[in-house]
Amino acid sequence: MEQQIRFCTTTDGVRIAYATVGEGPPLVATPWGWLSIRYQLESTYGGRFYEALTQRYLVVCYERRGIGLSDRERTDFTLEADVQDLETVVDHLHLRRFALLGNFHLGPTAIAYAARHSQKVSRLILYGTYACGGQMTRDDVKLSITAMMRSHWGIASRTIADLTAAGAEGEMLERIAHMYRSSATGEMAASLLEMAYKTDVVELLPKVKAPTLVVHRQGDRAVPFGLSRELTSLLPNARLATLEGIIHWPWLGDTDSVVKAITEFLDEERKPARRKSRTAAALAGPVTILFTDMESSTAITQRLGDANAQEILRTHNTIVREALKAHDGSEIKHTGDGIMASFAASSHALECAVAIQRAVAAYVEEHPEVPLGVHIGLNAGEPIAEDEDLFGTAVQLAARIRDQAEGGEILASDVVRQLVAGKGFLFADRGEVALRGFEDPVRLYEVRWQE
Repeated sequence: MEQQIRFCTTTDGVRIAYATVGEGPPLVATPWGWLSIRYQLESTYGGRFYEALTQRYLVVCYERRGIGLSDRERTDFTLEADVQDLETVVDHLHLRRFALLGNFHLGPTAIAYAARHSQKVSRLILYGTYACGGQMTRDDVKLSITAMMRSHWGIASRTIADLTAAGAEGEMLERIAHMYRSSATGEMAASLLEMAYKTDVVELLPKVKAPTLVVHRQGDRAVPFGLSRELTSLLPNARLATLEGIIHWPWLGDTDSVVKAITEFLDEERKPARRKSRTAAALAGPVTILFTDMESSTAITQRLGDANAQEILRTHNTIVREALKAHDGSEIKHTGDGIMASFAASSHALECAVAIQRAVAAYVEEHPEVPLGVHIGLNAGEPIAEDEDLFGTAVQLAARIRDQAEGGEILASDVVRQLVAGKGFLFADRGEVALRGFEDPVRLYEVRWQE
């Protein structure tokens, strides 16, 4: 690939190296850890991956401060500094709207940028990354690897090459290790890794509005696959592409599957008419509304603490979102302790609700120490669709029905029961219930889901 490396300068006076390759809609790719731009686009290394993308997109690559051809003296080891580098490159190139590819240790940087600049990021791809760096490995491993990077950068670079390119031949491992050493000093690499371990952007995830694709190889030895599952569950509009393989770098191993996942996701944006009609179908006209809510979420937080309660919420989110995908549900929004979704067919909504409760029950059976319970309420009607959200009486009633459910229960309105008549669902009449905000009592039915 023909490339010309240029430079731009941040507001605090740091020179950043960048390059643009290809033609088409812009795709900005964050750096790969401490790898220099010279190797990101080099034909025998990153080039295999990027060359496929440059056939269809204008790929923008750059280096973070402290690395390669950018200013090597770095004193600010914060997420804010990395976000500033990205902002500088985007503003320098006058990019008004673009797709953003967040990689490895710069995934949190892409998340932070997308959360702050939602008007600029059309689509977000997160490859082999995480939201909380502290979860990547044990504390003793973190200390030993950073100490080795400072004292024996040659040995450490080979160790990291073996970790990120597991299964590669010896010559390739030596080449990768050499690229690490050429891109950064051991001290700089260790400081950046320590920074990565401290980075936490979990609180920013709900603020990311762009459609997001999370790509991860299931056996990745550098970043555990489970961290991408958590990412997907906490991002409002995300889906997970699970790929085979143990090598972290996308340009080694089955590169074609990585490129295919990314290009298919980006190509969806080139079909606006079809996407608009699907969105309209999901939000307009008669639909069935489903609300979930975690049981006793406030008490759980007070008893277990914020971190443990958040872990339980992530489990809830993952279970609900997997059920939505399996039963043609559209997530409308996250409500803090639950999720609101819509369905074109009431039968699909009830099948989804049953799948959620069965998955929760199975999880609790395997993890009896986890106090996870879910309330589910359903109603059907013609809500008002506005700004990719739903409003009106039908939605309010569904939320009130959810509030009446106990943990492990599914409650539905009579409208839903009538719509699925003859479909094999079992209902128990719970009688008429006075609901807050509704003048007349509402008859509710419990859906029997236990086999």
